[in-house]
Amino acid sequence: MDMKIIKNEAEYEAALSRIEVLMDANSDSPEEEELELLALLVEKYEGEHYPIDLPDPIAAVKFRMDQEGLKPKDMITYLGSQSKVSEVLNNKRPLSLTMIRALTDGLNIPAEVLIQPPDQQENVATTDQQTLEPTPG
Repeated sequence: MDMKIIKNEAEYEAALSRIEVLMDANSDSPEEEELELLALLVEKYEGEHYPIDLPDPIAAVKFRMDQEGLKPKDMITYLGSQSKVSEVLNNKRPLSLTMIRALTDGLNIPAEVLIQPPDQQENVATTDQQTLEPTPG
């Protein structure tokens, strides 16, 4: 296969098919080098055409809690008081810079995930209710 930048879906699909064939390549073989190069080209194409959004900050905290077997009381170390933990985990309080630093250092949650605005599920419900209310006038 000629190696070149992947520019469209047909080239992307062809590269994926070739990667599948090369998956059992022997170490230090020309096929393994081809596989590595194709993987880089596919990764570049996917990054441009199929970007993956960062998770919601609170969802990321809850996911890490689940991974580590942590309970809300264990989060006091990172978020402050029990009331702050409850407010943060229920999207009632935004993460502060101090909380973000503690979560990044203590639980290895990337700062770029934590500094995003959280998904506002409550706002969706509020917006729907406002739409249903009669307008004055």
